[in-house]
Amino acid sequence: MQLMGLYVVVFLKCFLVVFGQQIHSQHKVADLHWKPATATWYGSPEGDGSDGECSLYVPGGACGYGSLVDVKPLRARVGAVSPVLFKNGEGCGACYKVRCLDKSICSRRAVTIIVMDECPGGYCSNGNTHFDLSGAAFGRMAISGENGQLRNRGILPVIYRRTPCKYPGKNIAFHVNEGSTDYWLSLLVEFEDGDGDVGSMHIREAGGIEWLEMTHVWGANWCIVRGPLKGPFSVKLTTLATGRTLSAREVIPRNWAPKATYTSRLNFLH
Repeated sequence: MQLMGLYVVVFLKCFLVVFGQQIHSQHKVADLHWKPATATWYGSPEGDGSDGECSLYVPGGACGYGSLVDVKPLRARVGAVSPVLFKNGEGCGACYKVRCLDKSICSRRAVTIIVMDECPGGYCSNGNTHFDLSGAAFGRMAISGENGQLRNRGILPVIYRRTPCKYPGKNIAFHVNEGSTDYWLSLLVEFEDGDGDVGSMHIREAGGIEWLEMTHVWGANWCIVRGPLKGPFSVKLTTLATGRTLSAREVIPRNWAPKATYTSRLNFLH
């Protein structure tokens, strides 16, 4: 009987360890497996991709991050991705490691980029997995002194994998989009580390107990049509990749204003 009891204890411990690992793995966005893709670059050679007369995309990107693409900690580590990774805007903010496979001109290190834009045509069409990187991000894959030569190659075979986003010293912020009113409130999420993407957003009004669901509009922008809405607002976001949830209590004050950004005290990795 004692031996049987020991077997039961060992079994339960093993079950809890395995089960615990399964639950924990659901909250890991990092992918250990590299996958094949292709890559090009756009904008100016050392720019953030949204600059230059030959830029193909909307300045600041189809995610709506605007001038943040060239502000620390992003600093041009950005790129446009094909629709399979853009996911109609829900892939905005996700981070990937991209590494070139041409050993004659590429270093062994990968560049980490943040999805800020979508490339809808050309190499990005027909279900292809493609990265159109900023000139700065593309050049960082080269061996020392060969940045320019690498950019002259045009399209490159690369491998990529998902990786957690990291914004040292930054907490999640909510930008109130221009045009927002007490009846139409639109928010943009900034500096979300970890998964980086947003699968759903809710807000809660002052003194309320109900979380009101927001609607994904475009890029990384979400809105709610209801009114009159009364601040301060708490905001709850759920990531797309792993379903992690974070709630920022009364992060948007009662006297909020359009085009203002309100920073929380929280982030997923700290």
